[in-house]
Parts: sequence; structure tokens; C-alpha cells
Amino acid sequence: MGDGESTSDRSLNFEDMTVVSAVGRGAKGVVFLARAGGGRSSECVALKVMSKALIAQKRTRKNEEEYGRVSFEEEVLRRFDHPLLPRLRGVLETEKVVAFAIDYCHGGTLHSLRKKQTEKMFSDDTIRFYAVELVLALEYLHELGIVYRDLKPENVMIQENGHIMLVDFDLSKKLNPKSPHSLSQNSTPSPNSEKRSRKQQRLPRIYSFCNSGISPWDSDSEPPLSTVDSVRRTESDSVEKSNSFVGTEEYVAPEILSGKGHGFSVDWWSYGILLYEMLYGTTPFKGSNRKETFYRILTKEPELTGEKTALRDLIAKLLEKDPERRISVEEIKGHDFFKGVKWDEVLQIARPPYIPANEVENKVGFSKNDVEVFVNEVFFPTNDDDGVENNKKNDDFLIF
Repeated sequence: MGDGESTSDRSLNFEDMTVVSAVGRGAKGVVFLARAGGGRSSECVALKVMSKALIAQKRTRKNEEEYGRVSFEEEVLRRFDHPLLPRLRGVLETEKVVAFAIDYCHGGTLHSLRKKQTEKMFSDDTIRFYAVELVLALEYLHELGIVYRDLKPENVMIQENGHIMLVDFDLSKKLNPKSPHSLSQNSTPSPNSEKRSRKQQRLPRIYSFCNSGISPWDSDSEPPLSTVDSVRRTESDSVEKSNSFVGTEEYVAPEILSGKGHGFSVDWWSYGILLYEMLYGTTPFKGSNRKETFYRILTKEPELTGEKTALRDLIAKLLEKDPERRISVEEIKGHDFFKGVKWDEVLQIARPPYIPANEVENKVGFSKNDVEVFVNEVFFPTNDDDGVENNKKNDDFLIF
């Protein structure tokens, strides 16, 4: 890890920061903008605050895996050392809430940025920039053995420097490698594999993980070369599949809906949906209700209207319903849409398409009690005098 590892071990409290405002919410928590170091610092952080009561409720109503996702998210945040992924700056806990402090992004989400465009769509050049950075972020996750499973514009933030940051790992999962015995049954080593360098042979670094998803990470060592084939080994040969039914409705992959098991390729499907949305301003399979959307995902082909371009060809290859035939990361990086891209230099680009303003309004802020009450009211809304559920809190900030 880099220098950020030491900060991830910090135990924070409300005296360590000034909570400025609520800026978003997810399935389990509310995100606040806060200033680290209380009133002594101008450094901004995002504080993801989760209700312990809600976590306990999900544990009771669902299962241990659902409950373990909070701990798993903390583990992966501690693990990250990449400029397009957040750093865990510290953990805050009270009797009622638990919170993660991570890097704050001044530019909002890719969703909100698209909405600001004249025709609610991006140009091909702008799409290419964000598409390249998303490939790098997903590739890094997959190398750690993590399938993201919730790629959508609302989870792609814009940093102060204009580069993206992928956030919200609530639905992510560690994929276990298959045993050497099952690997030997499924494939035969390439006769040229011994001639390739270790770097060329290297597969995603996948670590052992218990079923609950909350055990400590194993060491950084790669799997022995005797247990792996060349880089061309298919994912289905090398890792176990997940059967969880997770994701966001319009972005979920067909193999998740069919329940046949899924792996890293679900992220490339969602990536294709996101590229389609940036190009056309809408998702390709949206129906009038969830049932119709799922039916279209399973049965319909995307309508790629307009002249044939490299971008439309890439989207078509990403939205291949059979995950075994869907384009892989190496093929994506070599696609004509990315012709001329210098992948090793992307993160050094000084002028991304959009550079956000980084001014933060100095509001009075939230006390510890204010934060606890706010989060509780978001997830356990009270009824007003007319018996109508009061969801005002949900309308005060971005829902994602």
C-alpha cells in the first residue's frame, strides 16, 4: 500500500471533523460532506454514515452475507491504492451509526454531469476519456479478485482534477479461485506458457475469502504458476461463480437474471450499458416496469441507431448476452475505439473534459446528534399528522 494506509487505521469521532451537509444516499447509508480536522482544516472528505439499526434489520430479514457487506466494504477500501478509487481516511462509530471517511469528489457524478450537457449526451471524445478511466478502474478491481456489480453513472464521481473516482462497493464481491484439481480438469496448459515471462502470464490476483465475505485479506502473493494457465485462460475456468441476485435494475447482466452464476464479465456488461447511456442519453433495455426491463435484458438486442462507428461496435460487443462470448478486458483495450490511447499515460492528462469548481459553502453543519437523527429519519421515516409517510429528507439531496 501507499502512504494512505496509515490514515485508514484512524478511529475518528465527531470532534475530528465538521459535518457540512448531506450530499447523497445509498441503500444502507447517507453521504455527508465533512471537513477533516474539525474547524482547523479545509480538507474535504466524504463521510458515508450507515445506521446500525438498518444493518441489524437487514441481517435479521436477509442473511449473514448481506450483513457482512459492510465489513467487506471496509476491507476493500483499506486495500485500495489507485488514483481512480477512494482511500479510506478513517472509521467513525457511535452507538447508533458507523461511518467511513473517504476522499471527497467536488465534481458530482457522471450522471449529473451528463444531465448538464445540452442534449443530455456526451461527445465521442468525452466518452472515450471516461471510458478509458473506467477500464483502468475495473481492471484494477478484477486484478484484486473483486467483481464490482454496480457500475452506473451515479457511482462514477468526478474528482477535483477532473479524473473519475469509482465509489460505493456495497454490492462488490470477492471471487474465489477454483482449486488446482478443478483447474486441471477444465483446461490444458498452453505448450508455450513456460516460455512467457511472469508478467505476461500473470492473472488477476485472487485471494482466498470465506463465505461470509468478512474474513481478513490473505497475503499479496500471486497464485502459484503451476495452478494457472496463460493469460488467455477463460474466467469460467479459473474462478468460482457467484449466484447472488444483485445490481441496479437497468444495468444488471443477463447471467445475473438467469441465475446461472456470474463472474467478472458482469462488469463489462454494465460498462456497455453505461457507454450506451453516455452516447444516447438513455439505457438500452429500460421498460415500463422492472419485469419488462428484465425481459428486455434477456431477450432484446440493443438499438444502436446512427452510422456505424467504432464506439457502437464496442457497445455491441460489450452487450453480448453470452458472457463467454462477451469482449474481455484485453480485447477492449485493443479495440479500434481506443486506437492511439496511451494507457500508461492516461492518469497524467492535465486537462480532462470537465474540471469542477472546488468551492465548498461554509454551512453551520451537523452535530453528532443531527447526523444520527438525519440518517435514522432517512431509513426509518416517521408519519405526519395525516398518516402520510414523511420522505422530505429523501428529496433534499441526490438519490443514488
